[in-house]
Amino acid sequence: MQNAAAATAAPLAAGSTRDQILGVARSLIETRSYLGFSFQDVADAVGIRKASLYHHFPTKEALGIAVIRQATQFFKDWDAARARTPTDALDSYFRMYRNTLRAGSGMCPAGSLAPGWDCINEELRQAVQELRHTQVLWLTGVLGALSPAGARNNGPSVAAQASYVFSVCQGALLASRMTGRVEDFDEAIAQLRSSLPG
Repeated sequence: MQNAAAATAAPLAAGSTRDQILGVARSLIETRSYLGFSFQDVADAVGIRKASLYHHFPTKEALGIAVIRQATQFFKDWDAARARTPTDALDSYFRMYRNTLRAGSGMCPAGSLAPGWDCINEELRQAVQELRHTQVLWLTGVLGALSPAGARNNGPSVAAQASYVFSVCQGALLASRMTGRVEDFDEAIAQLRSSLPG
């Protein structure tokens, strides 16, 4: 197993100490899960004393909440930064999962908290649910724009389709993380894409 510093070298390139802590924590959550790292792992990777972390985040839960809220904001910024057709938007969403979340070697920070769901506090759960809600709401808009009006009345609701797309993306990330093969993600998404309008 690689050490925390090696696993998180990229986020340390620039930024304030707080930004570096968030980058390291996100990388650890995406690769080890929320329960798979400690404050000491973060401190070692950032190059500060463990006690210094408490200046920025009083608890591990506070750090986890900040990571998830930052991921939610990144998603909102990612969407706002581009003018796309609905088809391009959906394809960009799949690419974001594949490339930004590193299919085959990483997990979505929200999805990686699911295995320890009963071990995390309510505020952290709410942050995860907000990230999911933000993406499903966005997908609902995109899929609604892609669906012919008649099709909306005869099949699953657009909101149900959006939840399905989100779930498949999360599951495809998990499966490709298990195998270490990005191709497993690509195959799942190709099947999903073929079942969607547009």
